[in-house]
Amino acid sequence: MTLLSILGVLSSAIFSGTSLLYTTLGEIIDQRAGIVNLGLEGVLLISGATGIAVTSLTGSPYLGVLVAALAGGATNLIMGFLVVTRRGNQLASGLALMFFGFGASALIGRSFVGQKINGLPRLTLPGFANLSPRYLSLFQFDMLIYLSIPFAFLVWWLLFRTRWGLGVRAVGENADTAFASGRSPHLIKYQALFVGGMLAGLGAAHLTIAYTLNWTEFMMGGRGFIAVALVIFSKWHPIRAIAGALLFSGAVAFQLLLQASGVQISPFLLDTIPYILTILVLIVWGGSRKHSAPASLGRVYMGTE
Repeated sequence: MTLLSILGVLSSAIFSGTSLLYTTLGEIIDQRAGIVNLGLEGVLLISGATGIAVTSLTGSPYLGVLVAALAGGATNLIMGFLVVTRRGNQLASGLALMFFGFGASALIGRSFVGQKINGLPRLTLPGFANLSPRYLSLFQFDMLIYLSIPFAFLVWWLLFRTRWGLGVRAVGENADTAFASGRSPHLIKYQALFVGGMLAGLGAAHLTIAYTLNWTEFMMGGRGFIAVALVIFSKWHPIRAIAGALLFSGAVAFQLLLQASGVQISPFLLDTIPYILTILVLIVWGGSRKHSAPASLGRVYMGTE
């Protein structure tokens, strides 16, 4: 394995892992508020289709990213209506949102399938401008990649260093106690879902507007479900989510390298490596869930009446 191939795997892991990191950060906020959102795949699809549509129609990738984030937040509010206002089962509501996302994204993105767009520009890392063209492309990243790590620390700060974050965590632990302390569990859950949806929308925008630069139906490839697994891997902590996103995306990049290298293993078997890794993560870390997960995670808050 050459230096160029190693750097290529690392660069690919960073590109494909960025969308996962944003999505995982959004799901951490959702789950800290006590809501398991299995509809993330639908949220990602709607955000990605909307972002591509706006970028294609306006020619502005920045506007496309903004609209994708807002679309993610708005779609997540549907989940809020189902589980907070209507008090529906969270798992069933999440699956309903996912199927809604399949249909809505197909409708929104129908006219843009296969169209190339001008995506977010890539900027060279300081000090790497004099590299040979062979290596230079491996050190050029877009704005959302540069912002991903600061966003992880921002989410950590919001959750663990602000009154709002304390309210989110209090609702996720015990909504009745949070209500007794003067907080509105319903309002906080809606706020958490909107912020979490916006972060997921940024993840979808990165995949479509900065990485692939086009749209195809169902292109998220299960990233919404992988993000839920990475939340468990990170033990509901934003900083640990960075390692989880890089681990999974690194596995994806590595199996692609193996296929390109002509390894005599079925490509279908190699394609399963990242997902087998996800299952192993759940097996290893799942036993410690009771020590990390919000106490009221998945429970329907019935209110005070």
